[in-house]
Amino acid sequence: MTRKVGFLIFPGVTLMDVSGPAEVLSRAPGYDIVHFSPQGGTVETSSGFAIAETAQPSLVDAASLDTLIIPGADLLPDQPWPDGLLDTAQFLISNMPGTHRIASVCTGAFVLAELGLLDGRQATTHWRNTRELAKRYPKIKVDHDTLHVHDGRFITSAGITAGIDLALSLVEEDHGAATARTIAQDMVVFMQRPGGQSQFVSHDIPTTVNNSIVRKAMDIFNADPQGHHSLASLANSVAVSPRHLGRLFQQEMGMSPGRWIEKMRLYTAQELILEGYSITAAARHSGFGNDENLRRSFERRIHMSPTEYRARFGTTFPEN
Repeated sequence: MTRKVGFLIFPGVTLMDVSGPAEVLSRAPGYDIVHFSPQGGTVETSSGFAIAETAQPSLVDAASLDTLIIPGADLLPDQPWPDGLLDTAQFLISNMPGTHRIASVCTGAFVLAELGLLDGRQATTHWRNTRELAKRYPKIKVDHDTLHVHDGRFITSAGITAGIDLALSLVEEDHGAATARTIAQDMVVFMQRPGGQSQFVSHDIPTTVNNSIVRKAMDIFNADPQGHHSLASLANSVAVSPRHLGRLFQQEMGMSPGRWIEKMRLYTAQELILEGYSITAAARHSGFGNDENLRRSFERRIHMSPTEYRARFGTTFPEN
């Protein structure tokens, strides 16, 4: 049985969003890979490479698809939609067999979201854009950490190389774990990558703060990040009740004051660890106080220990 897999590409598409999953699928038996685009012809990717001979999809093309994959691009979601992208996606999806799979890589999830197809479903996208996806489309249950999310016939993945993880999951679904594992080994990638997106997040806290009370509370913390900052003490410092401060933070930052403080300390600790500070020094300077508090935060938020984090992200060169 041959399964036809169509990629819907467009000018400025991220090349790896296409080539990564396509490479996985090309190494598995029984896939016929086709490239569609709104206008057909040659399409230039974000890195300057061109994908030639893309086709404008027909009814026959749509009806024969087993899987549609919509890749992402840096231009999404902030710039205007590429000409014809939404209409072409809608055409393909409307004319596909109703039980067949629809997937997105990275910010390709915004295409599915704009068409209303992810309402009420779990979905993900690149970690830089999960907050925006949730804000624009509040009916979607956005997963901020998982590398790929399967919900019915819809499969969404995190950013760029997570398209490889998504494609391996498709191969496993179609051909079994052994086939997917062999491909992963040949491509020198994990069959199931350890951790989720959280390990890659550098700084996802909003930088623009409009509320003066929230801004003042943040300034108090930033002036002494190693100090003791409870909700009650911060609220007292800005002359509001703890409940009111918590509500303002939730409205402005999308999180509680305590969660914001932990995130700020965690980012500081990550930077210090990568700069070569010891775990103990990083814990002290970031405000966690001791190694155990730092370790617990790392395990809870990015699913690895500080030592593992240093080994994974510290340098591209092996340690002597």
